[in-house]
Amino acid sequence: MKKIIVFLMTICSGIFFATSQNNSSYWQQHVDYTMDVVMDVKTFQYSGTQKLVYTNNSPDELKRVYYHLYFNAFQPGSDMDVRLQNVKDPDKRMMEDGKSRIASLSESEMGYIHATSLTQDGQPVAFHEEGTILVVDLASPIPSGGKTTLDMKFEGQVPLQIRRSGRNNAEGIALSMSQWYPKLSEYDYEGWHPNPYIAREFHGVWGDFDVKLTLDKDYTVGGTGYLQNPNEVGHGYERPGSKVKTRGKTITWHFKAPNVHDFMWAADPDYIHDTVEMADGPTLHFYYKNDPEIIENWKKLQPKTEAAMAFFNKNIGKYPYDQYSVVQGGDGGMEYAMSTLITGKRTFSSLVGVMVHEMAHSWFQHVLATNESKHEWMDEGFTSFISSLCMNEIMEQNKENPFENSYKGYYALVNSGLEKPQTTHADRYATNFAYGIAAYSKGSIFLSQLGYVIGQDKLMEAIRKYYEDFKFKHPVPNDIKRTAEKVSGMELDWYLTDWTQTTNTIDYGIKSVEASEDKTKVVLERIGEMPMPLDILIVDAEGNQETCYVPLRMMRGEKENPYSNLKRTVLKDWSWTHPTYEFTLNVPIDDVKVIVLDPSQLMADVNEENNVYQSDP
Repeated sequence: MKKIIVFLMTICSGIFFATSQNNSSYWQQHVDYTMDVVMDVKTFQYSGTQKLVYTNNSPDELKRVYYHLYFNAFQPGSDMDVRLQNVKDPDKRMMEDGKSRIASLSESEMGYIHATSLTQDGQPVAFHEEGTILVVDLASPIPSGGKTTLDMKFEGQVPLQIRRSGRNNAEGIALSMSQWYPKLSEYDYEGWHPNPYIAREFHGVWGDFDVKLTLDKDYTVGGTGYLQNPNEVGHGYERPGSKVKTRGKTITWHFKAPNVHDFMWAADPDYIHDTVEMADGPTLHFYYKNDPEIIENWKKLQPKTEAAMAFFNKNIGKYPYDQYSVVQGGDGGMEYAMSTLITGKRTFSSLVGVMVHEMAHSWFQHVLATNESKHEWMDEGFTSFISSLCMNEIMEQNKENPFENSYKGYYALVNSGLEKPQTTHADRYATNFAYGIAAYSKGSIFLSQLGYVIGQDKLMEAIRKYYEDFKFKHPVPNDIKRTAEKVSGMELDWYLTDWTQTTNTIDYGIKSVEASEDKTKVVLERIGEMPMPLDILIVDAEGNQETCYVPLRMMRGEKENPYSNLKRTVLKDWSWTHPTYEFTLNVPIDDVKVIVLDPSQLMADVNEENNVYQSDP
């Protein structure tokens, strides 16, 4: 069937862009971190102080706060370890010889973060650990609109690299420092979100970070934040003509990061550090091993990173920071504020692909910042959608459907019988397979299929408006739906409901094509439970093409003709309650060669076999 569709026509790919205007904002909590940390690169143990100024912008008085202590997950018997041992399809990166790598960590190899003292505005507070969560009963409640200062001393040990963060990863990076500090949990309109860490998703409070890191002078550090003392540290940061003021065996690196909700850093004695100044964009930093096997690819990666940044700036909105860093480390690819950790021993196309995906997260997770634990598809899915478009352009893939892999993944999930609604909490999926497809593939299709419903130009306009209206505001699913409604003039509650809150599937078919005197009667049927509007392609015996469009009644609107070079007939709308729909073509049946439902293949119809009628030769 695919060959027939490709033969008949090419997917309409015109994309237009528009600016947006602001919506009213939500209230947001705010936190400012000042941290001073000393790392022993021989023992991988560190100690630090943290001054945290917390502003309670909520309407509620707060008597308790929670911190995340993520490194505590890397201990035998932790929630992450137990989950890993009981999930049906464990992450292979976290397994060795069929067993949990966490379970075998020795005392010197495991990770931890412990608060050793904590005060609130100078008064001691009661606190205790519950796995990866620190529970703090405040000395004085924080009133609505009030501020408080929490001063903490803490100590930690960097675990062997198991998942995302850690020491001595498979490619030899000494320190991949993500989720490394006591991080205040987010409090929003739903309340607190102190989720135990099992290696899934995150939710954080925006604030300003002032971080000093002291470690061996031979190590180069890169990641989140703007370096404040380049002439003291050197390592490619010093300004031309200046002298490095390094003294002693250690260096203190001083970084500041404004308005972020995370802080990552990585360090290694063998990093090469390159920078690229974009003409109309941020400074790009690259940190990678001085390894002959990867240097060529990492040099070639740099212009592709520029191209990706320009693509996202144009198609989503302006990147709000002056710096972005691509850092070799971690265990695959993971996004962080102003930066990413990616493994570097890859083919060039794979290296570009992981960079593009993680960079795209800078918009959807580190600026928009949905609650990933509850709405992971809004981050992972939207990132997958825009990165597929980006790769198609900057790598000149020239795919007719850049999202084809997302559709294949979704169909596999439907056929597996393991699908759960996308409203499922990220930690509650019984399999990594079902979670991954729901978050990445089905989340991506939410947008590509929305483009089918409202039009590709309206989709891209909606994405830009969504970004402009909701950046730094933790948007929820209704926000992207309402944005698309405002841009398109259609009602889309049915779309958000069926696609994300149920496992209803789309399945339309051509039930019959029959002669009706000197005309042709076509009967369509809705087999799946999720309703959709329909684009229908008709090809006559001479190869002439035209389309028919069947609006869905509860959309209360119509999209523009996506195939502007073809004649389109808008038919009466179809109410979702009716299982069949009939229309008439004003030509004899002998003149009808082919009828195709959704020639774009952007509607996620789970059975394409009944989407095509072809007359006998």
